[in-house]
Amino acid sequence: RSVTYCCNIPSDENNYMPQEDDWDRDMLLDPAWEKQQRKTFTAWCNSHLRKAGTQIENIEEDFRDGLKLMLLLEVISGERLAKPERGKMRVHKISNVNKALHYITSKGVKLVSIGAEEIVDGNAKMTLGMIWTIILRFAIQDISVEETSAKEGLLLWCQRKTAPYKNVNIQNFHISWKDGLGFCALIHRHRPELIDYGKMTPDLYLCLSTLLFYHAFSGAQKAETAANRICKVLAVNQENEQLMEDYEKLASDLLEWIRRTIPWLENRAPENTMQAMQQKLEDFRDYRRQHKPPKVQEKCQLEINFNTLQTKLRLSNRPAFMPSEGKMVSDVSNAWGGLEGAEKGYEEWLLNEIRRLERLDHLAEKFRQKAAIHETWTEGKEVMLQARDFETASLSEIKALLKKHEAFESDLAAHQDRVEQIAAIAQELNELDYYDSPSVNARCQNICDQWDALGALTQKRSEALQRTEKLLETIDQLYLEFAKRAAPFNNWMEGAMEDLQDTFIVHTIEEIQGLSTAHEQFKATLPDADKERGAILGIHNEIAKIVATYHVNMAGTNPYTTINPQDINAKWDKVRQLVPQRDQALIEEHARQQNNERLRRQFANQANVIGPWIQTKMEEIGRISIEMHGTLEDQLTHLRQYEKNIVNYKPKIDQLEGDHQLIQEALIFDNKHTNYTMEHIRVGWEQLLTTIARTINEIENQILTRDAKGISQDQMNEFRASFNHFDRDHSGTLGAEEFKACLISLGFDIANDAQGEAEFSRIMSIVDPNRVGVVTFQAFIDFMSRETADTDTADQVMASFKVLAGDKNYILADELRRELPPDQAEYCIARMAPYAGPDAIPGALDYMSFSTALYGESDL
Repeated sequence: RSVTYCCNIPSDENNYMPQEDDWDRDMLLDPAWEKQQRKTFTAWCNSHLRKAGTQIENIEEDFRDGLKLMLLLEVISGERLAKPERGKMRVHKISNVNKALHYITSKGVKLVSIGAEEIVDGNAKMTLGMIWTIILRFAIQDISVEETSAKEGLLLWCQRKTAPYKNVNIQNFHISWKDGLGFCALIHRHRPELIDYGKMTPDLYLCLSTLLFYHAFSGAQKAETAANRICKVLAVNQENEQLMEDYEKLASDLLEWIRRTIPWLENRAPENTMQAMQQKLEDFRDYRRQHKPPKVQEKCQLEINFNTLQTKLRLSNRPAFMPSEGKMVSDVSNAWGGLEGAEKGYEEWLLNEIRRLERLDHLAEKFRQKAAIHETWTEGKEVMLQARDFETASLSEIKALLKKHEAFESDLAAHQDRVEQIAAIAQELNELDYYDSPSVNARCQNICDQWDALGALTQKRSEALQRTEKLLETIDQLYLEFAKRAAPFNNWMEGAMEDLQDTFIVHTIEEIQGLSTAHEQFKATLPDADKERGAILGIHNEIAKIVATYHVNMAGTNPYTTINPQDINAKWDKVRQLVPQRDQALIEEHARQQNNERLRRQFANQANVIGPWIQTKMEEIGRISIEMHGTLEDQLTHLRQYEKNIVNYKPKIDQLEGDHQLIQEALIFDNKHTNYTMEHIRVGWEQLLTTIARTINEIENQILTRDAKGISQDQMNEFRASFNHFDRDHSGTLGAEEFKACLISLGFDIANDAQGEAEFSRIMSIVDPNRVGVVTFQAFIDFMSRETADTDTADQVMASFKVLAGDKNYILADELRRELPPDQAEYCIARMAPYAGPDAIPGALDYMSFSTALYGESDL
């Protein structure tokens, strides 16, 4: 990663906090410090560049072309970088700097916000930051002081050497060195004969590199290192003894906890309630969640400490550690295994007990629910079965009571299964020794006794209802017959009255004819209906005769229907009255629909001619606008004649509008004789007028462009042919990709790269300034007249390319051999290698590649 050579300075000037990880671009360098950095870094670079026979004078100017920067990296790394660009253009310089930055990055260094453009532009701050990054990577990384490395080791060394000196506080490699006293202290510490430190002031500024100090004076440290090693050995022995004590204590605590926990896990005394057992389970879960995890970590840490201690002792040539009796790692593991075994058995016992109690609670709750449902259902059933309501009932009421009683018998049979389930659950609770079995058994016995009583009462009521039914059955049969025949006949009459009075809305003569036919069919059924009416009234008369003869006490009217003979006669009279009224309404509507049909045919006959005529004219105008028959003046004359013919057709449109007005007044909404509506005709007519006017205007603009730009008719035809070729959907416009393909076919060099995209964007801003996404032919020829190169060489290349390529946009090597003299063909083919042909045609040349291969880049 990158490291800065400047620091962020907090408000407390005595507490420097160096920013080690990021290059702070927003911080301005102190001018004196920047001057020192330039001088120091320049000297450092020249110390390496001189090995290659060169040097730099100005650090931000001499590295701008990237050549000496690449050479510097090769000298200090001993590796070869990629071949540099020798051009003088900005793009060559950026390429060389990028190669150097890429090499630095490949060595694991992250360059934060340092780009090739800043180095090429001579940005002093970025250039100094880059050189500092190179120094950190290639000059400091091998420095090591007491297991620290790179810049941290260098800083620690400087702090130790300058610690005894007044006015020196080395905290970083920036602010701490500005007054020069830090450098003087380093010199005096190692070579006191060279400088009198007591006379030094911050004005005495020495421009020496901290790197050179370290390499020059680090030998004086060897004596200190030996003493440090002795101290380290003593420290290691003390640390080992502490580890032994920690192991003994940790092992004792862990074994004691296991000893206390196992008896609790081995306790298998069951509880009588689900709540008590769930509390045991919750206690066990707390043990697993809260108490055991820390002990697992302690056990793991115990093993880690033991292994670490043995390794340290072995490395120090000391005897292996032997824990106290019973506190070996294996002893702890064995005790832990016993804990795991007890824990597993305890959990399994808890789950089994909970499942057993859960089963008992479930059965008890199920028994209570089913018993409660059954008791609720039987409530009031004995009183209902003992009622004598059938003694004063009519036959219909008797039958109703019978049906109701049959339903009750079915319901009673259905509840038999529930009673059996209640008894079975009670038996199972007894077998599982449920603590509340006595109350369960008592409740079950009450349910069974009540069930037997209900069965006896049900049988007794069924027999009484059947005897009463037979007394009223004969009269009831007649009532039923009357109801069965009166109901459908009554419904028929009501439906007939509804149909005869129903208003109708028809739109065609076929619909009114269908209604008239249905009405005639209805009138044909009236005689049979009158016979059915007489038969229904006869049944009613027979009932009256039986009642009078046998003095039967009939309660109320017919229980099966509310229809009576008076209602039947009144509705029949109403039907006979509505029939002639319906006849008259159908006759009047038939006449109106005949007139509507005439209006439909009149409109359709004209619309079926005008609609296709408009479509044909639209297609003809479209062909004229894209075909290239004759000059533009000929096309303009032809279009103006079309416009005159179209305007002369207007009276037919007006006549059709009049017919449409009559149709609207008659409220005619559809016309099966034509697919054209007046709205379609209006829209088509307006589009036709707009299209002919717009097309004439386009031809006039093309003439103006041709005359103003001096475009020949052949050129105009060529432009039109190219435009039409890429206008795949014949819309008269080209999309962006179609337009790009058209330009490429005409010889424009629009490569598939960033530069090509930029060029194409420039062209699109000219031909499509409003950014609608399409290019018109007028915009196309305006652009071509302005952009097409008018040189003899370009014309000759284009002409040659068209002759050789024919109707294609590329040339193959075999075509060159076939069309050119052998020496010229082989010359072109030999130059084809650097130029890539179309993706789908390997080994081919497009226009630009052909021209470059034939004439070279500078000729066009």
